[in-house]
Amino acid sequence: MATRATAEDAYPPIGMLLREWRAARRMSQLDLSLEAGISTRHLSCIETGKAKASRETISRLADTLAMPLRERNVLLRAAGYAAMHPERDLAAPALDRVRQAVELIIAHQEPYPAFVISRHWDVLMTNAAAVRLNTLLTGGRQSPHANLLHQLFDPADFRSVIVNWPEVAGRFIRHLHDDLAANPTDRRTRQLLDEIFQYPGVPQRWRLRDLGEEPAPIITFTFASPRGELRFFETFTTFAAPHDVTLDEIRIDCTFPADEHTARVCAELAQEEKATAPGT
Repeated sequence: MATRATAEDAYPPIGMLLREWRAARRMSQLDLSLEAGISTRHLSCIETGKAKASRETISRLADTLAMPLRERNVLLRAAGYAAMHPERDLAAPALDRVRQAVELIIAHQEPYPAFVISRHWDVLMTNAAAVRLNTLLTGGRQSPHANLLHQLFDPADFRSVIVNWPEVAGRFIRHLHDDLAANPTDRRTRQLLDEIFQYPGVPQRWRLRDLGEEPAPIITFTFASPRGELRFFETFTTFAAPHDVTLDEIRIDCTFPADEHTARVCAELAQEEKATAPGT
């Protein structure tokens, strides 16, 4: 006879979650209890399941551990409470104003590419400049991946036109390791890291997070194109103090030309598209 899954079956025990997050933040029970303003004994009882934490206590622990909104919801559910932060699709009516703001940002990035990226590097939205550049670099061939990391690491995708691929790839591997360090319970990020290492030519030493020399603050992407090498650098924009899980996790990736030749080619592509548009 089938049995219905309970909340306890669906979510890990709260004690396990708190121990994972304490380990990631390198905090002892004493450290966490002092910073969260609760007794060490009470925290110990919460972790062992001998005491039930109030919603207020859960919020204070999550604040102290700097947990993302999605993981705060998981912690609340593991403690037997309803989630606090909604998760709505970017196309939902409730996010109309935010979506319009995002569309305005990437539209104003013209004639340079811009992308809206999810927490797990899925491409959610692009501007027309990104489509034009992709068409130029791939000869009009559609990418088989909706995920930016797979696009960059797959030899049959954009990896083949990235001149400085080892430098770019190493930077994105570091991004993944940093994401895991910031969010140790994120199984999808860990899965992504494993998937990336299935591609040929990815150094196995990159499986370990490099805590040595800090990377340069800006990395230049160099692409081989029919119009010569194109060089870009990028910036990421995130929402300040979001209350929605979706807004907490999306990033707006705006790219800028790193030299005059690249800027000129981007402008030419935009002019050519305008000249061939219907009605012109």
